[in-house]
Order: sequence, then C-alpha cells, then structure tokens
Amino acid sequence: MSATADEFDEFEVEFICLLASAAGCSLENAYLYQQSRQEIANLQFINETSHCLNSNLRLVDTMTYMSEKIISSIDAQEVGFFLFTNKHAKVKILPGSTPYFYTPQAKFYIDYLKGKIEREKNPLFIGDFNLQTIKNTPRFHSILAVPMIHSEKLKGFSIVMHQKPYFFSFDTFKLLQSLIHHSSLALTNSMLREELEHMIITDHLTKLYSRKFLDERIQGSMKESGEGTFILLDIDNFKEINDTYGHQVGDQVLVQVAKLIKNNIRGEDIGARWGGEELALYLPEVPLDKGAAVAERLVKKIAESSEPHITVSCGVSYWNKEQVDAYSYLFKRADEALYIAKGTGKNKVVIQKQSIRVC
Repeated sequence: MSATADEFDEFEVEFICLLASAAGCSLENAYLYQQSRQEIANLQFINETSHCLNSNLRLVDTMTYMSEKIISSIDAQEVGFFLFTNKHAKVKILPGSTPYFYTPQAKFYIDYLKGKIEREKNPLFIGDFNLQTIKNTPRFHSILAVPMIHSEKLKGFSIVMHQKPYFFSFDTFKLLQSLIHHSSLALTNSMLREELEHMIITDHLTKLYSRKFLDERIQGSMKESGEGTFILLDIDNFKEINDTYGHQVGDQVLVQVAKLIKNNIRGEDIGARWGGEELALYLPEVPLDKGAAVAERLVKKIAESSEPHITVSCGVSYWNKEQVDAYSYLFKRADEALYIAKGTGKNKVVIQKQSIRVC
C-alpha cells in the first residue's frame, strides 16, 4: 500500500519539502549556468567576429568569414548578404553568400524578404515559411532575415535559412541580430574602402584602369609570368572629332572604345586609359600572335560599330622570360609600332619588328 500524507510525521514532511526545494534550486541553477555559458559563448563569438571584421580585411574575406562563422555557430544551411543599389530598386549579392543565392530558385526568397525588410525595417523570424507558389526547388521553412543599418540608413540585409521548420531558436535569432548589428560598421567601412581603392585605380571617364595601375601590373607580371603582350591604341583624327562635334561627343567616343575593349578581353587582361585619346591593353601570358589577333579584332569592331564613325591604330609589343627586357622598352616598342601605324594609313595594327635587348 502507498503511504498517505497522514502516515508521514512532521519531520519527514519538512524533509521532503526541503529536498524538493533543493532539487528545484539545483535545476534552476543548472539552467542558469547553462544559459550563462551560452551567453558567454555568444559574447565571445561576437567579440571574435567584430575583432576580425575590424582588422581591415577585404570585402570578400570579410563576408566569407561572416558566412563561415554563421554556418558553424548556428548550423545554417544557407547564408546570404545583400546590398541595396539604385535607391533600393535592386539588390547586389555580396561575396561570401552561399552558392544557392546565385541560382534562379533563390530569387523568390530574396525578393520576398527584400520587400518585407524595406516595408517593416525590422528583423524577421519565420519558423515555418510555407507558400504554395514555390515549386520544383528545395523549400526553406526556417528563415531569419536581419537588416543592415548604418547611420540610421538601411544599407542591406542578411538571410539565414534551413529546410526544417522551427529549426532556429529565438536565442539564435537574437545572436544573429547582435552579430549583424556589431558588424554593420565594419562591413560599411570595408565596402567604402574598396570603392575608394577602385576610384584610385580607375579612370573616371572610361572606367578603364589608370595608367599607374597598368604600369604596376605589367612590371609585376614581367617578374612573375612567362610572357605577355602590350597593345597601345590611339583614336585616329581625334582632334577633328572634337572640332567637328564638340568635346562632349569626343568623350562619348572614348567611352564607346573603352566599352568595346572591355567586351573583347578576358577577366585577367587589363585595359587602361594611357592618356588623352590613347588607350592601352596588357594581356598576361598571351603570345605575340594571339595578342596581335586581339588588336586586329578591336580595330575591326571599332570601325564597324562606332558612332560617329571612327577608326583606331594599334602598336603591339611582346616580351617573354627567355630574353632580357624591361618595361620601358616594352612600351617603347609599342609606341614605335603605333607611330608607324599612324604614319602609314591609320586604321591598322603594326607589330614590333624586333626585340630591343638590354644588356
């Protein structure tokens, strides 16, 4: 038979009450201890991340670090960072975002969350996102979205997703908010720094690289690479264009030629404004015959598609590690070839006739 309350004496009842109270306190203390440990871990995580982000990392390194830390700390499946552009009309996916966000299937999530963030300007904690309009793609039910705000202005937002519903806790949500809040200044500074660097090495009118940047890259290439082709390009009769149509049209012509250059070279090639109406290209690891073919293609395309109609002349030079050479002589050979092209009819490519050796 089980004992009843009447069968316990006063001492035993008091002991049981004390035991129950002690057990309750122990459980409460254990919970508080675990909670405090988690809070300490979260603070350490935010501190480490903030310290790393404030160490002048480049934007791609900053965002990649952020993404990796978020994935490892909260077990997220997808992490994305987005920057508002063109007065919030579009968003730019920042480097460090997981590959999923570059797929067409992710567009629905990005557009939907962008709209919510713009309207409400508050973080979003969605436990079971389940709309029937999403088809033929993995469905992400658990979604956290946190705006990036700097100087009280909405700069962008981050998205963290998992396919399981109610996967993220509210504590995880608060942690992500704290992380983005503490990181916003570092992210903004990183973006501003890269914009400034880009302005320094970029010609304002043509958006090609500056001559100084080109000089440095060629000299570095001649120390580290095996070969390279240098092309010096000059717009024929440019003064007549300015005199006939005005300097504004002359600027437009330069922009047209610059765009044609950018559309006809590789990502690793360098197009630059050399000075005035002269532009230049450097093609690392490209032999002379292929470099000359690039120049011929440019001369033809510019003559066919420019408006008003213009032509260009090109001088092409080349170096390789098997011969003693220098950057100044690489330029001199291209300049001499360009001079010949200009003096023998224009609208053509002239290739260096021989190498100039420096002993």
